[in-house]
Formats: sequence, structure tokens, C-alpha cells
Amino acid sequence: MDLALKDIRRHLGKFIATIAGVAMLLSIVLVMNGIYQGNIADGTWLIENTATDLWVVERGRGGPFNESSRMPLDSYKSIAATPGVAQASPLALYTAQRDIGGANQQFTIVGYDVFGGLGGPGRMVRGRAVAAAHYEMVADEKLGLDLGGKVVLGSHAYTVVGVTRGAVDSGGNPLVYLSLPDAQAVQFQQDNRALSAARAANLRRLERAGYPAEQANRLLPLLSSAGDTVNAVLVRLAPGADAGAVAAHIRDWLYFNVYTTDEERELMLEGRLRKMSAVLGLFRALLVVVSIVIMALIVYVLTIEKIRSIATLKLIGAPNWVIVRLIMEQSLALTLASFAAAYGLRELIVPGFPRTLSFLAGETAATFAVMLAGGVFASLMAIWHALRTPPQLALEG
Repeated sequence: MDLALKDIRRHLGKFIATIAGVAMLLSIVLVMNGIYQGNIADGTWLIENTATDLWVVERGRGGPFNESSRMPLDSYKSIAATPGVAQASPLALYTAQRDIGGANQQFTIVGYDVFGGLGGPGRMVRGRAVAAAHYEMVADEKLGLDLGGKVVLGSHAYTVVGVTRGAVDSGGNPLVYLSLPDAQAVQFQQDNRALSAARAANLRRLERAGYPAEQANRLLPLLSSAGDTVNAVLVRLAPGADAGAVAAHIRDWLYFNVYTTDEERELMLEGRLRKMSAVLGLFRALLVVVSIVIMALIVYVLTIEKIRSIATLKLIGAPNWVIVRLIMEQSLALTLASFAAAYGLRELIVPGFPRTLSFLAGETAATFAVMLAGGVFASLMAIWHALRTPPQLALEG
């Protein structure tokens, strides 16, 4: 007779309720694993999915993701002339927040050379990339846009010609791809009233400097904010070129900072993502510890509830291995069933979760091993208590 199975059948409702409670706790642990890895996946997605060998940014800056970087638009021409460079393309990258689809949404705009340049959209699921110099865009499906949709950015309307999936910035916000001129126009465009106020202020400044009104009006364009800057230049190396030598040449002669894709990824992990990863890792560790403690207490309490029955078994001469098997089987059944239910709950949570959840098979297996070890440890504690129970306890009132 399998005493563990018989006891489970006798208290089936309580056992199922216990599994459900533990499963909900374990599902939080599994989801937290996904949040931790998803935070890293989001933070490095654009870096890893931009087909470039080198990132060139403003001197002394850790840009373009961790820190703002501004470079003259024509700087890509000097970089393209560097020995070992096969292609150099300017890139504009900045965060925006506008009303889209009836909701105020935050997103990151990526402006690139749409005529064969680097930095174009990845993970296209519908439509095509931007092919016109103006008024076309590719947007991630998180924005709720579809092909043919119109989005007003600044004073122009842009037509959605392509839709991506999972194209996000370091904060999990969707990406919007525009042609470089359009991205610069959206970034630097000012409200008409703001332009009028700035023009009047510059005109007064020139007049105070002694310039005649006619000459001051001719000089005004020189004082207006120019939109001929980019945030980075993407470089593709020629076959056989030494990345270190090319980077050193650009640093020494063109006076820019240069990072490889691996270095840019490390900058992101050690910069913007570092504190968030540390916080998520701490909460994940705490959840694992709490889960193990709760499972240990549950197994211990289930054993205490059967302590008189265990004393009766000892009184009638049942060997110790029967008691050990009873407790161990119930503990393992509780652990395995709870983890299986937690895995199912995790799969139900994933589609509606607002952030990217990324699960690694090895991490899930490690979590299962830790929980299984916790269940075994809890059963050993309960076995130790059960084996110390005197048979006389069965005769007490």
C-alpha cells in the first residue's frame, strides 16, 4: 500500500489548494526570471540588431544610448574615407512622446539613410522598409499602428509602410524608423510661436551689437538652431580590416570616440542597465529564498498534522523506511506538481505582460533544481522530526 498516495486521496482538496498556492508563488519566481533577462534583452536589442561593426560617437561621450552624442552631419564622410572602412552611415536616435492612436505614448525614433545606409529596421513582420526620402515610417506593433496608418509628427503626417515586432529601446519602448532628414526635422522642429520668440530675441541681440536692421535680418539664419547634427555614425569594415586599427585611426585623427558592438553592449550593461539588473536580481534571489522557506514550512506542517498517524505506524512496528517514503513522496509530489502548475501559469502570463519576458532554458532548469533541492531539504527536516516521534504518542488522549 502506498501510504503517501492514500493520504493525498484522503485530503485531496487540501493538497490541491496547497499546490495552487505554492504554484502561484513559484510562477512569480519564473516571471521574475523572465523580467530580469527581458530587461537585458530590451536594453541590448538595438545594439545587437544593428548591422554595424563600429559605433562612432562624439569625443568624450559614452553615447549614443547611455549619453547624448552630437556630431556634425558631414562627419560620416570623413569616417568613410578612413582606411579599412567599407561604409559609414549617419544615425539619429532620440526618445519622443506623442499622441498616437488616441493615447499618449513614448517611443524612440531612429533616423537613418534609407538609400542603402546602415541602421535600418529589423524584425519586419509586415510591409517594407522606408523607401522614400520623406513622410514614410516603420513602427513597432506595440504602438498599435497598422500598414497605411497615418501619424502626425510635428507639422507633417507620416504613412506607416512597415511594422516590426519586438523592436524596442533600452526601456522597452517601441522603435519608429524614419528617413534621416525626417528624423532631424521632427527632432529640431519648433512651434511657430517659439520660433517667432527666438527670432525676435536674436534680432534684438544683433541690434544691441550695433548691426543695422537690414544686416541683422541677413544674419538671423546663422543664429538659428541647426538640425544638421546626428547622434552617431555606423561603420562597416572592409573585408580583412583590423577593427582596432580603424578605431585607433578615427580616435587619433578625427577625434571621435569609437566602440565595437561588444564594447557598446558592455557600456549598456554597466551603465543604464546596471542598477535595474541589480534590483531585479536581488528581488529574484529573495523570491527564491522565500519560496523555499514557505515550501519547507508547508511540508513540515503537513508532517506535523500526521504526527499521531506516524506514531501509530511506529507503534504497530512499521519500519522507518515506510515513514521516510511517506514524507518524501508527498514532498516531491507537492514540489513537482507546484512547479508544473507554475510553468503553466507563466505561459498564461507571458502574452499580456507589458514588458519583454525572456526565458533561458538553463535558468528555468536551475530554478527547478533549486526548488527540488528545497523540497528535499524540507522533507529531510520533516523526516528527522517524524523519526524522533515516540510511539507512545499514539496512545495519548
